[in-house]
Amino acid sequence: MKKFSAFRIHANDAGTRAGLEQISLDQLSEGDVLIRVHFSSVNYKDALAGTGKAKILRRSPLVGGIDLAGEVVESTSADFSQGDKVIVNGSGLSEVHNGGYAEFARVPVDWVVPLSSGLTMRQAMILGTAGFTAALSIHLLQQNNQQVEDGPIVVTGASGGVGSFAVDLLHKLGFEVIAVSGTPEAYDYLYELGASKVVGRGKLDVGEGVLEKTRWAGAIDNVGGPILSALVRATKPWGNVVSVGIAGGINFNLSAMPFIIRGVNLLGVSSSNCPQGLRKQIWQRLGGDLHPHHIAKIHSQTARLEDLPDVFEKLLNNEIQGRVLVEVINE
Repeated sequence: MKKFSAFRIHANDAGTRAGLEQISLDQLSEGDVLIRVHFSSVNYKDALAGTGKAKILRRSPLVGGIDLAGEVVESTSADFSQGDKVIVNGSGLSEVHNGGYAEFARVPVDWVVPLSSGLTMRQAMILGTAGFTAALSIHLLQQNNQQVEDGPIVVTGASGGVGSFAVDLLHKLGFEVIAVSGTPEAYDYLYELGASKVVGRGKLDVGEGVLEKTRWAGAIDNVGGPILSALVRATKPWGNVVSVGIAGGINFNLSAMPFIIRGVNLLGVSSSNCPQGLRKQIWQRLGGDLHPHHIAKIHSQTARLEDLPDVFEKLLNNEIQGRVLVEVINE
């Protein structure tokens, strides 16, 4: 087979360089399933990896892209056949294994998820890891008995990919949503997605006591740092706070009081190493009861592989709301 286009990242002690290259199938990682990639997406982690602003790659060089949707070309496993439409997200893509920013990908069969009948490949990658993470967060809230009647749910970093889908899905389920965003231009967008109230990032002031007056029933936090601490201190008894991101810092200070006095739950989400059974369940829900109402509105733009460096910089500079779809091959 002739060579094909791939967006590869080279990272070493001297720095990071990334861009389009022509590679062949024998340069792909090992695996049971060869996939012709139709679509991928751009996540915060992709931007960090492609710019070298965080140490994401544990092998180099690698094809970037932590998400992909495409059709099976070859499979040594009986679980998949030529022509099957599939998804792969996380699972080591663009960390230890060549990812989705190429016309072909080869992956272990255990990473592959059948495309839900309720999703197209295009929709699946508008969702990507961001939509998956939002749905997984809500799944955990529900498992921990979060009820609509308990009160509002706060979503921080609300104009980003995870935040946008979290607002949409929580509203779809009947929750009152308080969206927190540092981007005033996104306020109308967040109301359109279903937010009941939009608050500026600097105006979520709940004091600094070990416990504060309760103001919400739970939260999905994309920021981390002091914001995460503030959310927990003001959560109602038996509420749940899901920690998703660290854009505002990796450290936070908390006493044990919210947990032992109010029974607040602090839940962590790691989409990359999510157990495969749960991963399949979440993707099925995204094609069913957790299919977003506003997926077309959350899709902000479509990029090609050659556009990725510019998209990465804009994403890291908070200049993109919603989701960027990557069209790997012409549809």
